[in-house]
Amino acid sequence: QVQLVESGGGLVQAGGSLRLSCAASGSIFIINAMGWYRQAPGNQRELVAVKASGGSTMYADSVKGRFTISRDNAKNTVYLQMNSLRPEDTAVYYCNLRGLQNYWGQGTQVTVSS
Repeated sequence: QVQLVESGGGLVQAGGSLRLSCAASGSIFIINAMGWYRQAPGNQRELVAVKASGGSTMYADSVKGRFTISRDNAKNTVYLQMNSLRPEDTAVYYCNLRGLQNYWGQGTQVTVSS
């Protein structure tokens, strides 16, 4: 089993910053990529950012230039630095690990007030 534990969500004013962290533990045999998705009420879960183990990254157009994903491979941890936050960034943010299977964290709430 693989466990993903997220932290760092919260309430912030528009224009502010938050940093999310996700630590993976358990029977991790391979990590192809780690990333972040989000889901706002009434919306489908969407990709925010993903970083492959080979180093390549992908961002949603809506967060390019504002969010930065990084990984600490030694700690099996992925981070999401979120700057210039907007009310439309409000959502539950989920950590994802793609290995032998697809694993998800429990989610952390990010609320941006206007």
